[in-house]
Amino acid sequence: MASPFPARRLARLRQIWRQPFALGLMGIVLCGCSFDLGSMMPEKEKPQEAPKAAATAADSAVSAGNVSEAQAHTAKGQTLAKAGETAGALDEFNRAVALDPYNAQALYGRALIYQGNNEHNFAIADFSAANGLNPQKVEPLLGRAMSYLAIGKVKEAAADLDEASEVDPHNAQVWTTRGQAYERLGDKAKAATSYNKAVALRPRDDTARSGLARVGG
Repeated sequence: MASPFPARRLARLRQIWRQPFALGLMGIVLCGCSFDLGSMMPEKEKPQEAPKAAATAADSAVSAGNVSEAQAHTAKGQTLAKAGETAGALDEFNRAVALDPYNAQALYGRALIYQGNNEHNFAIADFSAANGLNPQKVEPLLGRAMSYLAIGKVKEAAADLDEASEVDPHNAQVWTTRGQAYERLGDKAKAATSYNKAVALRPRDDTARSGLARVGG
């Protein structure tokens, strides 16, 4: 079945999927505080009419230029974010996403800034978009879960954390946050299991240890 994306765009998507996220982007630590649009791919692929050769070449050139410029804005946004200049970083990430809506790193960086500003609905939208582009990455799931927790959507957070724990079962922060979610849901057994796994991975995790004491694990 024909792909809805040109070859250059598919190549770009594959490149994004292989890129790791920069967790320390803004120096925001994943903790009890909080940090989604779904997949950027359409549910059903529809065949497209073959465009004229001249139009295809022009579109490809524009697309390649946009992607390159978007990467430059993303890099600048990351630098500004690390320096604590979040307003400037947000502007750069906005420019990057406008040029290339498939730029997962810009979406994730923007989500972290929204989360740090307590704009959790915006953060959730961007974490979802990043998750759609990177379904095997734990960071967007964990970030979205934290924003869900911040706005009281605990069941949604727990679902994300269940998935995140499968994606990366050795991530202590996932287990600690999962413990918090299930503790808030009143499921002490799942909370205790999560806190225990967090402590096993990170013995000095005071949040997990205190949580474990509360739920009687």
